[in-house]
Amino acid sequence: MRIDKFLKVSRILKRRTLAQQACDKGKVIVNGKEVKPAKQIKVGDEVELQFTGGAVKFRILNVKETVKKDEAATLYEIIE
Repeated sequence: MRIDKFLKVSRILKRRTLAQQACDKGKVIVNGKEVKPAKQIKVGDEVELQFTGGAVKFRILNVKETVKKDEAATLYEIIE
């Protein structure tokens, strides 16, 4: 699955467009490298998403095309 789609499905970001823009601006880092929106992710990858007020780092636990709102948090675990 693409990183931009994962960020939307997991509800870390509200829209896929926002996820694409974050990638284009270099605010999404997977396994220590800045990535483009089309970067394929897999279980076990560590992702860092940088915001204006700080950053969130998480590990991907599961990859699903669609999930219900209350199941979205099961796709990842916060590391720091």
